[in-house]
Amino acid sequence: MAHMSESSTPPAAAIPAAVSEEALKKAEAYIEEEEGAANRMTGRIAGFLTLVAVIMSLFHLYAAYAIVPTQTLRPVHVGFVLFLSFLIFPVSRRFRHRIMWWDWLAALLSIAVIVYALMGGDDFSDRNTMPDPLDIVCGALLMLLVLEAMRRTAGWIMPVVTVCFILYALFGAYLPQPWTHKGYALGRLVGQMYMTLEGIFGVAVDVSSSLIILFTIFGAFLQYSNAGKFYIDFSFSAMGGKPTGAGRTVVLASFLLGGPSGSGVATTVTLGSVAWPMLAKVGYERNAAGGLLAAGGLGAIISPPVLGAAAFLIAEFLKISYLDVLLMAAIPTILFYLALFLMVEIDARKYGMGNTVFEKVDSVWNLTRRYWFHFVSLISIVVFMMMGYSPVLSVFWATIVTFLVSFLDPECSLLPYSLFRGRGSVLGQIVNSKLVKALEAGSVGVLNVAATCAGAGIIVGVVTLTGLGLKFSSIVIDYAGGSLLLTAVYTALVVWIVGLAVPVTASYIICAVITAPALIKLGVPDFAAHMFIFYYAVLSEVSPPTALSPFAASAITGGDPYKTTMQCWKYTVPAFLLPFMFVLDPSGQGLLLMGSTKALAAANWWSIAQVTLTAAAGITALAAGFQGWMFLRTTAVERTMLLVSGFALVYPGTLSDLLGFGLLVATVAMQQLRMRRVLA
Repeated sequence: MAHMSESSTPPAAAIPAAVSEEALKKAEAYIEEEEGAANRMTGRIAGFLTLVAVIMSLFHLYAAYAIVPTQTLRPVHVGFVLFLSFLIFPVSRRFRHRIMWWDWLAALLSIAVIVYALMGGDDFSDRNTMPDPLDIVCGALLMLLVLEAMRRTAGWIMPVVTVCFILYALFGAYLPQPWTHKGYALGRLVGQMYMTLEGIFGVAVDVSSSLIILFTIFGAFLQYSNAGKFYIDFSFSAMGGKPTGAGRTVVLASFLLGGPSGSGVATTVTLGSVAWPMLAKVGYERNAAGGLLAAGGLGAIISPPVLGAAAFLIAEFLKISYLDVLLMAAIPTILFYLALFLMVEIDARKYGMGNTVFEKVDSVWNLTRRYWFHFVSLISIVVFMMMGYSPVLSVFWATIVTFLVSFLDPECSLLPYSLFRGRGSVLGQIVNSKLVKALEAGSVGVLNVAATCAGAGIIVGVVTLTGLGLKFSSIVIDYAGGSLLLTAVYTALVVWIVGLAVPVTASYIICAVITAPALIKLGVPDFAAHMFIFYYAVLSEVSPPTALSPFAASAITGGDPYKTTMQCWKYTVPAFLLPFMFVLDPSGQGLLLMGSTKALAAANWWSIAQVTLTAAAGITALAAGFQGWMFLRTTAVERTMLLVSGFALVYPGTLSDLLGFGLLVATVAMQQLRMRRVLA
């Protein structure tokens, strides 16, 4: 059976005992590319920034429980975000780790324009179609500040895209058909963006201020209570000791880590620093290991209970509960991880991995017995939602639960035990506690997403003002000749291309308002159209030039960034063909559990099971086809049969299903016959 190995296990000298500091620094650079290159301050300035960040977190926790009017919450949220962004993120790397006078000026101007809007009351919003000169100055200034905050936290691309939309609103009258519109004066545009809840303070900032920040606080509480370490140790103990143990550990740990964090790059780096030596030991070459780590990190964005920030926007756009979004994500998430597990199983055969036994941190039983409460924290959000609490209250109480259960173990406690024994300075212990660090991390962690949401609000405001969404959908449908399949393909390409330039959240927002109408016009239910766009926005996370997760993984493994990206595509593409199933045929919507809890109660469970099994079979065929391996290395004919089978099973319809199953069964039979010959 030696001939089955595609690449030999690396020599002991090539196996890293641990990830080097240099590799971790390179990986952190990719996190900074996604989340901004933050200043690291010391002394009183650091204390001041910590204080502001803690106040921001406490304010949003208060707003989750008490009643803060929308007209107050959204501007205050943007004010906090801009103030901290200008002080924490430098104007350029050259001025890093110090705050310049212009940073203070921008931060104070941010507060001034927000206070001006809040002090204006109802009169301020009522005159949005005919703003005063001072309104226009403050509004234009706020738009510039949002653009600069986006540039500092997420790079140049999103501000440039936003400026293009602003220019489209101002000079649309000079464009050719079908893009032309009457054009809007600066005052009218500023009124829409600054003085209503349909621009900067629109849906995206609403979700950022009421949900996303609460989930980042929740994730920070989990991180500082050592939940992340427990999830990795648990996965390692549960999956170690078998040929596929290393790969399975990555898949399980990425689900447990990614579920609460919702960040692909952060999950990739956190997991990669621990798992890369283990993957190298069993025989993964650098690019394949990086691809698997990045694919696992990508699962963080589509995994309940948090998903990515875009999932909260889906609930807001569709006016459905967040629990409905979790239900819609449940089966696609299972199928995504099924694809990864299948790839890992194939890897074990393909790379000729032996029974490498790892020294476990501890037994699964001992770990669970001591740290079981971390699972309570993880599932508490869904439990609260099922009890009828709103998503905002659910994450608020889940954060409280995480805080309380942390005291069950001294290592995990967010406040030191000595505080309750009357030892040392009370204030000093609180200031230096994990609780304060978690509250600070919760606010700082949301800055790049919140700044992007504010900028995306400008884009949504322009689309609403100019009717661009309807124009664009008509153009797409015309190009597709009214074909739903071609419209879906064009929509996926548009989402993917937009996603090459901007983060997942911004990609989803832009495409939800300009491409979803095309699918909905052709009879696709709105929930299926939005989930289709969400999944392809997520896929852009592993597509150059913004393939930050694979690039971060390659920094850890020492692989080639672009080869690692292609490996990541190999691992993820089978699952990402699934969205076509739930837009091309009504039966495929069963994968989304019909989109609502009411419909779910009356759903045809046999139909859901049938489409899920068909999807699983399609994923299996595609996984084997892309890997070029099933039980043995596939021949060219077998590989072609598997790929055709996979595509046929993903495309809904009785004939395509029969073709797909027929080819899959035939390929399995051919492989089994060859296996018998080899064994004989």
